[in-house]
Amino acid sequence: MAKGNHLFDCYNPPEITFERGEGAYLYTDSGECYLDFIAGIAVNSLGHAPKDVADAITEQMGKVWHLSNMFKVPGQVDLSKRYCDSLPWADKVFFQNSGTESLELAMKTARRYQYGEGRPERVDIIGFGGAFHGRSFAAINAAGNPKYLEGFGPRLPGFINLPFGDHEALKEAVGPTTAAILVEPVQGEGGVRALPPECLRGLRELCDENDLMLIYDEVQCGAGRTGQLWAHQWVEGGQPDIMAVAKGVGGGFPLGAVIASEEAAKHMVPGTHGTTYGGNPLAMAAGIAVFDRISDPAFLEHVRDISNKFRQSLAGLKDEFPDLIEDVRGKGLLVGLKMKVDGDNLVAKNGALAHKLMVGTAGDNVLRMAPPLIIGETEMREAMDKLRAVFNDMSA
Repeated sequence: MAKGNHLFDCYNPPEITFERGEGAYLYTDSGECYLDFIAGIAVNSLGHAPKDVADAITEQMGKVWHLSNMFKVPGQVDLSKRYCDSLPWADKVFFQNSGTESLELAMKTARRYQYGEGRPERVDIIGFGGAFHGRSFAAINAAGNPKYLEGFGPRLPGFINLPFGDHEALKEAVGPTTAAILVEPVQGEGGVRALPPECLRGLRELCDENDLMLIYDEVQCGAGRTGQLWAHQWVEGGQPDIMAVAKGVGGGFPLGAVIASEEAAKHMVPGTHGTTYGGNPLAMAAGIAVFDRISDPAFLEHVRDISNKFRQSLAGLKDEFPDLIEDVRGKGLLVGLKMKVDGDNLVAKNGALAHKLMVGTAGDNVLRMAPPLIIGETEMREAMDKLRAVFNDMSA
């Protein structure tokens, strides 16, 4: 039998090969131009091939690529200080390579905290329906999505999944074996749903009352995507104890991190965790260059301004196509259109690609958009024109 594609069949990409990118645009090997409004799923925060990030990585490549964490990496000190200076509650950082790894460590840190405080029975992590925390065993069990659990053996103990927004169920679930509550301030995969401010404050109060760790998953909604540097900063009094970040913090270079308070991280001592590639010099160079851009107040003001205009335009699109679009969701430049007919999110995604617009889908029948944070009104209007053409096709 002749051998064909040697890759695992876990993906089914279209027959398009991109050769290069610039800003919010990607170009195929045949010269076709596509407007990218998914940004590698909220990863390419500064667009494709940003010169300052490329220069930082290139400069570091001429020095040291990899050391492992057996030796000091100066960039880790510099970037961790930037992260902690941006968050009044944060004191400690551990660098990883991805969001999944960051979530793994965040949950380990919470359980280790309870263990170190003399409460080893406290192991349960409470999560919520619609969540997505990655593809590792712990991550799929924490999210509890049956689709991602199927075929991978029995459910792991120590994870409790509750309906999204059911406050009474949450209060009843907290008990003597509870270690932490894990939540995304803005759900991405689950349908681009932002938690109301009162919910984040309520979670903080509940954790304080019961000596629990509050973990935020800002892998997708952090790094300036909502118009604040970190999504939870929209809510006064809603800070976590531990936060996992990734995706946009590297601007396309693999980078993740766990950010924690001194109290939360105090029992993570030598031997409790490790990583070979996490925090490597190349990732630190990229991370510093990205952070210095996205943390600029003028940059964040731009994100807030363009996202408000984009959301208004999407609301107009909803009014224009009431039979197709049910709602506009999200926060900042993590937005979605909930479609009325099941499966129409995928139809719209494929239709957009035919019009050379790249978007994504999410749970709850949502068409998801997470464009580079650098987009302006020109790109926004182009995307709106393409979406309008897609919905006209669907209406016809």
